[in-house]
Amino acid sequence: MVGEIKIKDVHKSFPNTEPGKEDIVALNGINLEIKPGSFVSLIGPSGCGKSTLLRIIGGLDRASEGEIYLDDKEIKKPGSDRGFAFQGSNLFPWLTVENNIAFGLKARHIYKKDKEEVQNFVKLVGLEGFEKSYPHQLSGGMQQRASLARALVGHPAVLLLDEPLGALDAFTRMNLQDEILNIWKKNNMTMIMVTHDVDEAIYMSDQVVVMSARPSKVEAIIDIDLPRPRARAQDTFQEYRAKILKELDLGGKVEEVEYYL
Repeated sequence: MVGEIKIKDVHKSFPNTEPGKEDIVALNGINLEIKPGSFVSLIGPSGCGKSTLLRIIGGLDRASEGEIYLDDKEIKKPGSDRGFAFQGSNLFPWLTVENNIAFGLKARHIYKKDKEEVQNFVKLVGLEGFEKSYPHQLSGGMQQRASLARALVGHPAVLLLDEPLGALDAFTRMNLQDEILNIWKKNNMTMIMVTHDVDEAIYMSDQVVVMSARPSKVEAIIDIDLPRPRARAQDTFQEYRAKILKELDLGGKVEEVEYYL
């Protein structure tokens, strides 16, 4: 089974724009192994480097030190074996839903061979009947569905989700959480998601990786041993919630946390 990620002693620093100041250390020795086919969430304080780590896994950025491997092959650049879905849909406004989803296939010159895959993924994300629509004609949730289909159509081994539901209303967000989980099950792929929402991380993940404030390290790795589908109100769910909050050093300060639905 493909989609195993190994992160070995990854550091990432950025130049400080203030003269005479030391570089800004975002990641300070990240070590992590992600099993193929698992769903893993990265959670931590704002600015701790979660999205930076995701970008390095995606090949969109390079680590200052350390290595990341996908199925024992070192990641040095973007590749079709990794799909990326961002918080905003990032759809091309001048292209229809159908052409947005097909964009990557056309860029790789495999559209003719895989043309029917576009319709398969339109159906998978529930956008049948909207193939000829433009992004401005879709709701936020529908735009995000199209973005997911675009990321998935090339059958990547790993799907990287950078707060993909953060801009949606609570009802749409919960519906799309279930849609993403359905896609994950059907496609048997590894998913790694950055989120600020503790409940979302517990509801969706096999593992929750808690990251510390910058310079970031892995504070804890919490296995979520709950049957699916999960009930947010059950006692064990709330026990995981309290455990993650404690790791985030926010236990008992729920009113100060903005991560909740």
